[in-house]
Amino acid sequence: MNIYEQTRRRFAEMGIDTEEAIDRLKQIPLSIHCWQGDDVTGFENSGEALSGGIQTTGSYPGKARNFEELTDDFRLAMSLIPGKKRINLHASYAVFPDGDHADRDELEPGHFKAWADFARETGLGIDFNPTCFSHPLVKDGLTLSSPDTDTRAFWVRHCIASRRIAAWFAKETGSYSVCNVWIPDGLKDIPADRMAPRLRLKESLDEIFAQKLDGVIDCVESKVFGIGVEAYTVGSNEFYIAYAASRPGVYNLLDSGHYHPTELISDKIPALLCFFDKLPLHISRPVRWDSDHVVRLDDELKEIANEIIRNSAQNRVLIGLDFFDASINRVAAWVIGARNVHKALLWALLTPHGQLRALQEGGDFTRLLMLQEDIKTLPFGDVWAEYCRREGVPEDGRWFPAVEAYENNVLKKRG
Repeated sequence: MNIYEQTRRRFAEMGIDTEEAIDRLKQIPLSIHCWQGDDVTGFENSGEALSGGIQTTGSYPGKARNFEELTDDFRLAMSLIPGKKRINLHASYAVFPDGDHADRDELEPGHFKAWADFARETGLGIDFNPTCFSHPLVKDGLTLSSPDTDTRAFWVRHCIASRRIAAWFAKETGSYSVCNVWIPDGLKDIPADRMAPRLRLKESLDEIFAQKLDGVIDCVESKVFGIGVEAYTVGSNEFYIAYAASRPGVYNLLDSGHYHPTELISDKIPALLCFFDKLPLHISRPVRWDSDHVVRLDDELKEIANEIIRNSAQNRVLIGLDFFDASINRVAAWVIGARNVHKALLWALLTPHGQLRALQEGGDFTRLLMLQEDIKTLPFGDVWAEYCRREGVPEDGRWFPAVEAYENNVLKKRG
C-alpha cells in the first residue's frame, strides 16, 4: 500500500473522502493576475510612473518587458500550478501593433486580440480591470470622483470601454469575465467635505453600469487607504457595499489586503453571501497597513478557504490573486501564491465541516474544540502531493529547479 492509500484510509476514519476533495478542487478556477510579471508596468510605454496608491519595491532581474516575455513567463508559471486557471488583465496591458497607440478612453477589443488568442491557445478565461491609476489624468489623486468634469468624463469613458472589452472577452472565450472597478481616489490629509466626492463617484458609477452587458460580472473594490491618500478614501467599504446592494448586477469585491489589520475578511465572506449570489474575491496578503504581498499559507488564508467550502460557495466566490513583488523571482512569486491558495482550498475540502457544524449547533463546544485541533495533524501533505501528481505538476520541493533554470537561461539575459 502506497503512502497516499494509507493517508486516504486515515482521513476516511474521520469521515473525510480524499478522492472527493481532489475532484472538487480540480473544478475551482483561480484567476491569476498578469501584473505580477512586470511590476504593474503595462505595455503603454507612456513613461508614466506608477501612481495612485500603487507602488512596487525591489529590482530583481528579469522583469517582463512586452507581451511575448510576459506570456512566456506566465506559461512557465501555469506549468507549475495545479488546477483550473484563468488570467486577470488590466487595461494597461493593451497590445498596440505597429507602434499604434490609443488612450485609455479609446481602447477597443482589437487592442487585446493577442490576449484573446493566448486565452484560446491555453484554454483560459479572462477577467478584466479598468486601469484607473498611473496616468496624467489622475488629477490631484482623483478619477471618477474628481470635481473636474473633463477628468471625471475621461475615466467614465475608460470604464465603459473596459466593460465592453470584458464582454468581448466573454464572447471570445465562452466564459464569464469579471470586470472590477478600483480607483485610487482620496486625500492625503483631513477632508473638508467627505460626501461630495462620494456623490460624484455614485453618479459616475451609475453612468458606467447603465448598460448591462452579456457575460460581464461587474464589481467595485474598496480599500481602507492608499499611498498618498492616508486620510480619506472615497471608495470605502461602506460606500461600495451600499452601492452594490442597491444596484442589481453589481457586486462588491473583497480584497484580503484592503482592510484594517484587525479586520478579517474571512468573516465578511459569509456575511455578504447572505445577500449576494456572487462574491468576487482578490486574495492578497496584508502586512500591517500595506497589502499585495505574496500569499502565504497562513491561518487567515485557510479560514478564507474554509468559509468558501463550508458554505458550498465555490461556484459563487470568484477567486483571483492580486499581489506584486519586485524583490524576488516574479515567476516564483506567481507559483508560490497560487499554490498556496490551492493548498488552502484543499485543506478546507479535507475538513469535516458537517461534523463541526453539528457540534456547534448542538452546543458541544468541548468536542468541537477537540476535533478542530485534532484534524490539524492529519497528513494533509500526502493528499496535496497526490493532487499535484494527478495534475501533472511537480509536488513541493521539486518545482523550484524549473524556475532557477528559466532564470539562468532567460530572465538574466533580459538586462
